[in-house]
Amino acid sequence: MDVKQLEAFRTVIDRRSVTAAARVLGLTQPAVSTQIARLEQAVGFTLFERAGRGLKPTPEGVLFYAEACRVLDEFERLTQTTEQIRQGEAGRLVIAGNPWAATALLPDLIARFLADRPGVTVQLITRNSDVISQLLPSQNYDLAIAELPVDSDELMVSRHRLRSVAVLPADHPAAKRQVLTPAHMARHPMVAPARTRIDLRARIASAFVQAGALPRIVVEAEVTAAICAMVATGLGWALVDPLSARRHRHLGLVVRAFQPAIDYRFGVFSRRDREPSRLAAAFTEMLEAEVQRFSGDEPELLQGDLRS
Repeated sequence: MDVKQLEAFRTVIDRRSVTAAARVLGLTQPAVSTQIARLEQAVGFTLFERAGRGLKPTPEGVLFYAEACRVLDEFERLTQTTEQIRQGEAGRLVIAGNPWAATALLPDLIARFLADRPGVTVQLITRNSDVISQLLPSQNYDLAIAELPVDSDELMVSRHRLRSVAVLPADHPAAKRQVLTPAHMARHPMVAPARTRIDLRARIASAFVQAGALPRIVVEAEVTAAICAMVATGLGWALVDPLSARRHRHLGLVVRAFQPAIDYRFGVFSRRDREPSRLAAAFTEMLEAEVQRFSGDEPELLQGDLRS
């Protein structure tokens, strides 16, 4: 038996005649009768008996009808799911992200991505950048996001830079300036990224040294979300990426441009030994577009309602 035979059988019972069933199925009456005959041959018992000018299902036919409907419903769901997978509207997406990505970049993206994909689920795994770079080749992640540098011949890497902005409490004396520099900020307490974030710390230090100054660091933190929260309490000012500044602006932070440019550098990683799924490719495209909005000399954040 096959699906077409089951469809013909169900339609004949639903429409109570072969002629009506043929119209619904877009077939000739003999074609429907042939499908029923082949189905009876396959199952080994009679499905219909004559009742005047029409057909009446046999007791065995009634029992078989219930199971045929169940199978056809499952097949229709399978067909729908197959199309959703083909269109990237169903499946499971596994993303590994460092704490910055998990708090500043991914929440809004995942929400937008799932809004019109009810058949998709996402698993977000949060690890430090150094752990992600070590685990990705052997773990079943669709994509990962971590701070650079990350070196692995097994990974495909899309590299990105976001120009850092200064975040300050609303009543900070430097908030009146539109553009801040090391000379402006050297005497003010700073909340800085931890020393373990070697690349970023080195670029901050270099910018101040070249200006003949040193940052006055009073607090260090690993996670950018914690840095923004401490700035909001008045502990000091900080340099963060524009996505983190956007995410935490509800804390009352003032955002200002900073010169010279100090980039936050991160990569989007995928495995080199396999093609990305349709879901992964679609999400990566959305991610790249979002990052592009905040790239360049003047991030979108400073062009919008935070600029005074």
